[in-house]
Amino acid sequence: MKRPNILFILTDDQGAWAMRCAGNTDIYTPNLDRLAKQGTRFDNFFCASPVCSPARASILTGRIPSQHGVHDWIRCGSLDRDALGDLKDHPYFANEDKPVRYLDGMTAYTDLLAQNGYRCALSGKWHLGDSMNPQHGFTDWFTIGRGGCLYMQPDVIEDGKLKIEDRYITDLITEHALEDLEKYAASEEPFYVSVHYTAPHDPWDADQHPKEFTEMYRDCQCTATPDEPLHPNRIPTAPGGTGEERKRLLRGYYAAVSAMDAGVGQLLDRLEELGIAEDTLVIFTADNGMNMGHHGIWGKGNGTFPFNLFDTAVKVPFIARWQGKIPAGRVTESMCSHYDIIQTLKELLDLEGELPEGLPGKSFAPVLTGAADTDNHVVILDEYGSSRMIRNREWKYIHRYPYGPNELYHLSEDPGEKENLIGCPEYEEIRCELFDRLQKWYAEYADIAVDGTREAVTGLGQMRRPGLYSGGKPVYAETAKYQK
Repeated sequence: MKRPNILFILTDDQGAWAMRCAGNTDIYTPNLDRLAKQGTRFDNFFCASPVCSPARASILTGRIPSQHGVHDWIRCGSLDRDALGDLKDHPYFANEDKPVRYLDGMTAYTDLLAQNGYRCALSGKWHLGDSMNPQHGFTDWFTIGRGGCLYMQPDVIEDGKLKIEDRYITDLITEHALEDLEKYAASEEPFYVSVHYTAPHDPWDADQHPKEFTEMYRDCQCTATPDEPLHPNRIPTAPGGTGEERKRLLRGYYAAVSAMDAGVGQLLDRLEELGIAEDTLVIFTADNGMNMGHHGIWGKGNGTFPFNLFDTAVKVPFIARWQGKIPAGRVTESMCSHYDIIQTLKELLDLEGELPEGLPGKSFAPVLTGAADTDNHVVILDEYGSSRMIRNREWKYIHRYPYGPNELYHLSEDPGEKENLIGCPEYEEIRCELFDRLQKWYAEYADIAVDGTREAVTGLGQMRRPGLYSGGKPVYAETAKYQK
């Protein structure tokens, strides 16, 4: 029997809160809401690291950052600058030198899919090195030249050539994914199409998004998210503001989400038109969460220094639809993580082939297909450089090596993470139990050669170039533009 097709949609910097079906009354996401009604939505799904490249590497490989060695957004290694011709001296590519494949030698779930007869296509952001060349089972490859890009003048790679387009990148990503669906629909082989939107990453200026979407929010008063004073640890290069500036930024963010949502609608419609909707597993998620004024922070984990690991930064949307297999209209409270995806797809699709030993994840296929909510993990762990988090339903503990500051939150009493209980004698036993479990977990799974607590991760970008590293150990830049 033919395995199901897969449409995997990944957004960039979309918090779990940024959908109407998740309770946000300011935002318009009719197609994500439609997908949630037809499938199962998770309320407690987590990224492995609250920043782009490490999170994406963990989604693909099932490894935590302290196993795959990608600890920050990748600042270089996407392109061979000497091969760019007339674009060599374009300011877009000033940080580029030679391409690096950051996941070389690691098994991604797309490798497993290709080995099981899937035709794999990427349309959108890669940001894991060597953007010019397809990797890890992909044969069709339309991507971004660097990590991020402007919405209206994106640098893209198509048919192995780099060019700068004069069109809206969200539309370009959608159109190439639609072409992939058309091409694969009649094939006897199952397909996997990854649609990696750059939305809703900044910029959020009105001139970066189509007028129909910016006008949608022109009068939005932005009451669905907290209006809080700026966080004292926010980094100076982060966007942010209060009053009217806060509303301007949120309106731009919402416009980016709604434009992306329209693209999702086109993809879902095309599956219906091609008669393959029932035979296609659709997954929607984001690489990491996002603070948009939450806690007074504008950004993900690197919106502050030291890094923050608030739920708004580490929780991501996750919706799965497979008609007849996954219950429709269900919302699950089960706690699961991106590092579980590789095992989940292997079990759900009955894929042949072995996974590497020592992966921390666990299949949540029974959560997807079962009638009852059952926690996939008793605890969830997360990391960004030397900052690590352990979280269960009642408590969250954040430990920053080597000197802190550390944080402890009683989530069942304080879901907004407002009162840091660190240092309170009555909770010291709880803190010690959580810290002990965190240390044992990382001692079991972290690779000492790429352990994030031993690296100078600043949130300003990771560089790993030939001649500047050995043994897989990354080298970090001292300065870079905020969260590209």
